[in-house]
Amino acid sequence: MLVTKILFLLLIIICTFFYILYVPDFALVLLIVFIALPVIMFITALILKHSIKAELTVKDTAVPKNQPFPVQLCITNKSFIPVGKAEAHIEYYNVFSNQISSFYLDLPIQPRNLQRVTFQLSSKFCGIIKIRTVNIKIYDPMRLFGFKTGKNIRTETAIMPENNEISGIVSATDRINEESSVFSENNPGDDPSEIFDLREYNPGDRLNRIHWKLSSKKNDFIVKEYSLPVDAPSVVFLNLKCYEDSAYTLPVFDTIIETFLSVSQLMIDNERYHTVIFYSGRQKQFVKKNISSTDDLAEAVKEIINSFSDNLYCLKPDVYLTDNSIISVSSFTFITSVPDPAVFGLIDECVDADVKNALVVVKSQESASEAVCPYTEINVTPVVAGRISSSIKDIEL
Repeated sequence: MLVTKILFLLLIIICTFFYILYVPDFALVLLIVFIALPVIMFITALILKHSIKAELTVKDTAVPKNQPFPVQLCITNKSFIPVGKAEAHIEYYNVFSNQISSFYLDLPIQPRNLQRVTFQLSSKFCGIIKIRTVNIKIYDPMRLFGFKTGKNIRTETAIMPENNEISGIVSATDRINEESSVFSENNPGDDPSEIFDLREYNPGDRLNRIHWKLSSKKNDFIVKEYSLPVDAPSVVFLNLKCYEDSAYTLPVFDTIIETFLSVSQLMIDNERYHTVIFYSGRQKQFVKKNISSTDDLAEAVKEIINSFSDNLYCLKPDVYLTDNSIISVSSFTFITSVPDPAVFGLIDECVDADVKNALVVVKSQESASEAVCPYTEINVTPVVAGRISSSIKDIEL
């Protein structure tokens, strides 16, 4: 564009000398044309600036990580003037990190038309990917002048974590919710409010479990098996507070979320329904979500991902534990990136659980020794970032 301006300036100077030294009438017309053209181009570019409207859209509000997803830039030209060249400057970043990536898109825009340009992005880590236009620079047909428009147009999508299969033990517990309305689909129990199965009588069966009405029709004793409540109170507490800003921030956050997903899925597979507690930056309060199915888990993960604000503000867990004692749960699992002795002390004091776990996400295997706890009742397990399955393969919940 600078070269074109210099060229036009030289042509105007040449036309001026041509007008002075040679044929006045023709040279005057030529001089007027070359002086008028930049003015016309400037006015044209100015009209285009106010005639261009842009929008960024993402088809899916949640996409898997490591999978490309399409983003569409839609530009509407309301004027009758075509844009031979437009340059869109796009930036995107994960809210878990301050690393911003950018690129440029070159495209023509037809008059009185909607131009769509689709590009693909992907993310190695879960989180919220925010995409915005820095600006869209449009040029007049001769590319003498350019104006910036379409600044700071935004869209976003949630990058969902992957489940890491882990082995572990979900211990039996006597802490059963007596008012439960959720029962095991695989094992019988002693809750008479729900019948698990009907079967033939075996010696030793209690007489009060005989289904007398059905037995009279079958001419044989039929026994009722009662159901087993499975929503034994269990809690997973996520500490989503960011303690540092470095290259490890993104993988550490990713590992925290995926560790929760893996632990929660293990509990669901073993019919141990539970509650997750986390701080929501958008709601500005701690949130509790009950999880009894994979659908519940998917919704909880999506809500956790979308709970972050750009500044990653999060109250420390001791704020919640100081005001809310967690009483009589079968297991309490605390997932964090910092082994804070003060928080461990509150867990030891305020949480009544058969099993207490602290899963501490560390940057590397070398820093695993930093995950220590002075309280013997809390089982501390270092989880190396990106190595969930091998880190918590023997967890007991």
